[in-house]
Amino acid sequence: MEKQEILRNIRKENFAIPQININELTWIEPVLKAAETMNSPVILGTSDSLIPALGGYKFICNTIKNKMIAMDIKVPVIIHLDHSTSIENCQYAIDAGYDSVMYDGSKLSIDKNVAYTKQVVDYAHKNGVLVEGEVGAVGGSEDGISDSVKYASLDDCIQLVTQTNLDSLAPALGSVHGEYKGEPDLGFEEMKEIDKKLNIPLVLHGASGISNEDLMKAIKLGHVKINFNTEVKIAWAKQLRETLDNNKQLYDPQKIIVPSKIAIENIVKELINKCNSFNRV
Repeated sequence: MEKQEILRNIRKENFAIPQININELTWIEPVLKAAETMNSPVILGTSDSLIPALGGYKFICNTIKNKMIAMDIKVPVIIHLDHSTSIENCQYAIDAGYDSVMYDGSKLSIDKNVAYTKQVVDYAHKNGVLVEGEVGAVGGSEDGISDSVKYASLDDCIQLVTQTNLDSLAPALGSVHGEYKGEPDLGFEEMKEIDKKLNIPLVLHGASGISNEDLMKAIKLGHVKINFNTEVKIAWAKQLRETLDNNKQLYDPQKIIVPSKIAIENIVKELINKCNSFNRV
């Protein structure tokens, strides 16, 4: 299946593709291994704010592709630029070989969001690359993204989608980046209306802390891509601390790193099950 077709084709299948953000190069292998083991498509997200730490667009993209070859990965993998607020950076990622980019104009007026997103879409589609846009504001703070929750308006969603020809839409409807404070309050009625009016693949950012039941509701209401980051970070950090605390004299890098990579693999398998994407290839 062509990567450009994946998001639209799964809308009828009652599952979503998990996006796992890569925060460090050693995360690539366990995420790919989990997806291959679970026979699940996967999206490897790289936050635009972390690109310098990861070595640049070309380096991280080529590193993922080379790792896929070395591991003989057969499941569909989409390499995605997450939360870029720069048209130029989206173009850099497209030129570097990314499959998908997100232009985040959610803090702009809707007219500017439309104008800038359309520039990204026009450039991306010439190169066979997918574009995700955002309306409203996902709350919380993570990877340089910080905002208060602001529900997306239906009119703004319609304007962004119809005037830009983007491939997927992330309407902010109550989820947050980072750890939840209190109970998530997802706007299911708003989801239903947006899904009915636009019939476009929807993306849920900030899925951490959302119950399996609510996540499945969101999937049934058009969300075909679910972004995860916080719980993977927590699992990685917890295991790293345990490994070092349990052996104060440990200094061999592989003996320190391998257990945390296994922790990443295990949590990603759980997230694949949460998205109902197991055995969907």
